[in-house]
Amino acid sequence: MVMPAEQAGVADSGQQAPAKIEVKDLSIHYGSDFTALSEVSLQIRENEIFGIIGPANAGKTSFLKSLNRMDDFTAGMRISGDILFNDINIRAVRNVYALRSRIGVVFPLPVGLPLTIYDNVALAPRLRGINEKAELDVIVERCLERAALWDEVKDRLNALGSLLSGGQQQRLTIARALSQEPEVLMLDEFSIAVDPVTTMRIEDVLKELKQEMTIILVTNLVQQAHRLADRTAFFLNGQCVEIGDTEDLFSGNVKDSKTQDYIEGRFG
Repeated sequence: MVMPAEQAGVADSGQQAPAKIEVKDLSIHYGSDFTALSEVSLQIRENEIFGIIGPANAGKTSFLKSLNRMDDFTAGMRISGDILFNDINIRAVRNVYALRSRIGVVFPLPVGLPLTIYDNVALAPRLRGINEKAELDVIVERCLERAALWDEVKDRLNALGSLLSGGQQQRLTIARALSQEPEVLMLDEFSIAVDPVTTMRIEDVLKELKQEMTIILVTNLVQQAHRLADRTAFFLNGQCVEIGDTEDLFSGNVKDSKTQDYIEGRFG
């Protein structure tokens, strides 16, 4: 169920920001008998942090997978409905690599490539044809700074990224995603393997990045959604139960009692 349009996000000017991603009647099935999501419709707007909360097996990760065609790698995953990115149906996009470069993703656990710190971040620019070292140096430094990691690694860029601590590897993953210059950054439980101090540092980074891109934040930590998200969607049993302004939801202004129960920790 989706809230009326007037309860969606509002831009600083008092007008709604345009939709970056629009999902219409999205259903996701695995195999022949399991439905992960059923007829979800929603809009994610430009330059907002859009939070998605809900218990395990609510369909949150499957939703993210559908947004940049990760289902292409998942056997038995079937999708119906429409997903529009900048008004273009992503199912019709032929250059999937180009699509994924515009919709970056950070997974729950750091996925470090067996490369140096420098090469982890420089990989995507090189794939775009950027090979001048001076230009790569600028990109690597900028992305590591934006991921709040530069000061910690600037003197050991040639060390393996896999030798970093868990929190540093997660920030390296964010830097690598940013090196693609995405328009949308999706984070799936980014703080599972990260200590609280590093989590807060990454949250500060996300607040700044919102000025440049749209961020989709899937989290089981409802207070993290409260701290970061402009609007929040509550998923349960494959349904989008409710979407609303985050402050409204956390102030008890909900349309479905199950949303309130989850936010207050009565289940989940």
